[in-house]
Amino acid sequence: MAKLNQIIAVVNGKKSRSQKALTEIYKQIQKQTLFEGISRIYQPLDEDGETQPPERKNVQYRARTAMQEARETLAELFDATATQDYANCEARADVSVDGALLLSQVPVTHLLFLEKQLTDLHTFVSALPVLDSADSWRWDQNADCYVTEPTVSNRTKKVPRSHILYEATKEHPAQVEMYHEDVKVGEWKTVKFSSALAAQEKNEMLQRLRRLQEAVKFAREEANSRDVQDVQIANKVFDFVFGAQT
Repeated sequence: MAKLNQIIAVVNGKKSRSQKALTEIYKQIQKQTLFEGISRIYQPLDEDGETQPPERKNVQYRARTAMQEARETLAELFDATATQDYANCEARADVSVDGALLLSQVPVTHLLFLEKQLTDLHTFVSALPVLDSADSWRWDQNADCYVTEPTVSNRTKKVPRSHILYEATKEHPAQVEMYHEDVKVGEWKTVKFSSALAAQEKNEMLQRLRRLQEAVKFAREEANSRDVQDVQIANKVFDFVFGAQT
């Protein structure tokens, strides 16, 4: 008795081979001349008249042959796929994380869905922003986000100043140099806000997610390792379509 994972392993190969073989049969049945034959014998009216060699072309391919080949090509695929699909309806397994039951008797098809979704969820969680480690943060209930302690910085303004290089004399006026000086005119009090996650919270979420991903994979393998009953439906399908074989 085969196991479900063994059936899964061969179905794709059967699909590929069947599709290729069916394509070749389809190409053949589009060649009308393969299905046609002819026999011509010339009979002169006069016994002494000119004779002609007979002509004959045999039928090279038969519609019933094409039907039988298509039937044989697809029968194995139909039965293998049916065996897989029927077994999928019954294949179930528990999802347990760290020994604790999280999901009970999940169908294998849904386990496959969960695997894909958890991969996408991991990508999403990985992209979530985290608090800037350069600042110290605390949770503020009123602001409903993280805040930093206030920091104070000066606001300055450039004020023009003059500096006498040379005093005035009877012959020359005073030489004065102009420059600007930064003068404190006020203070900025800054508080930063952030709705990002604490790095530890994000890391713990990712760890839980990875453990769940592993648990779902284990459950899927367990569900796929069950024994399956061989299902044969191909003959019923093709007997109905092509007519029962005699």
